[in-house]
Amino acid sequence: MNTYVIYWSQTGNTEAMAEAVKKGINAAGGTAVVKTVDQASVDELASAASFALGCPAMGAEELEDAEMAPFVEEVCKIASGKKIGLFGSYGWGDGEWMRNWVDQMKAAGATIACGEGVIANEAPDDEALAACEALGKALVG
Repeated sequence: MNTYVIYWSQTGNTEAMAEAVKKGINAAGGTAVVKTVDQASVDELASAASFALGCPAMGAEELEDAEMAPFVEEVCKIASGKKIGLFGSYGWGDGEWMRNWVDQMKAAGATIACGEGVIANEAPDDEALAACEALGKALVG
């Protein structure tokens, strides 16, 4: 069974985090499929028990609004009973966008892998990458 990692990245920071989530999934014996949001389909996620979504904070600490936010709205329709990992980077603020995103997915009936989203200030450091790998491992099984 594939575990999808769907993300949007502008600078490459969230992409690096997606690759670390993939590493964790594969290390735990899963098969990671990494896609940018423009290549992904909510239908692929509908049959998955778990998956990860990644997006940096944009604007006033919100999800990227052209592609990721509409995709997440669709995911909310199929999220009930699923384990979802959330991750992303930010350059300002205090992570409010991630707390709001976690609340949105919980309200849709999802369980959040590791209990919270993984965030990195700017480029992910070793600690953030390790947290992303742990997130990937938590999605398997």
